[in-house]
Amino acid sequence: MGAVATIVFLHAHPDDEASGTSGTMTRLSREGHRVVVVYGTGGELGTAPEDLAEGTTLADFRRAEAEASAAVTGTERIVWLGYHDSGMHGWEQNSHDGSFHGADLDEAAGRLVEVLDEEDADVLVAYDWHGGYGHPDHVKVHRVAHRAADLAARRPRLLEGTMNRDAMRAGQEAERAAGREPDFDADQPMEDGEPIGTPESEISWRVDVSGDIDSKRAALSCHASQTSDVGMMLQMPPEIFAQWFGTEFYLEPGREPGMVDGWPFADLER
Repeated sequence: MGAVATIVFLHAHPDDEASGTSGTMTRLSREGHRVVVVYGTGGELGTAPEDLAEGTTLADFRRAEAEASAAVTGTERIVWLGYHDSGMHGWEQNSHDGSFHGADLDEAAGRLVEVLDEEDADVLVAYDWHGGYGHPDHVKVHRVAHRAADLAARRPRLLEGTMNRDAMRAGQEAERAAGREPDFDADQPMEDGEPIGTPESEISWRVDVSGDIDSKRAALSCHASQTSDVGMMLQMPPEIFAQWFGTEFYLEPGREPGMVDGWPFADLER
């Protein structure tokens, strides 16, 4: 292993880290690197569990879930930027006071810069330009991360988590061949009018996280209150879960075109 480095992951809501980057986070931690996760919102508009205790907010409950997930992935620090969940594309909450979507870009980036500078971060991991599927808070993650990288005292290397649209299409075809009808169409426009993820030709890194697939599933299980999405993922048979979640994909702005099968963090140096 090379020198110990600090990698900051910016996610929109608690549970996004589990489905998107928890395999990478687990491996980084296992290799001795410092992993920090920053959440733009508290996930206040997620699914409230039926047994939510009186006096406990959904944000409180989801903070505890995020802490449990961090214990699984080896994440050493959790930071909350303090914005409110903006809801899905077109919801009235998009424009509410305090929403992440409506936050001033420089103000939000400044909150993230405080973390990057405190940590002297080597790498910042965020989302692609449309947040994978157009969710307003995910799009905001992309914009805030790029602005914060520009403002940080030491500019971190920037990676953008994404989904491989071509691989998803192939997965759908495999499901149909096995007699199962996929739940969605990878080429169907999302609520923002764009299809999900990124074409493979534009992706920089394909990371095999199958060796940590059990940890990824365990991290997702920590967010079991979110039955509408996490619940669906956890219901997948192990072989299907591994097919959909055993690989994580990243864009790297400025990198030469062409997807590399490998570990983006192999040459981390201070």
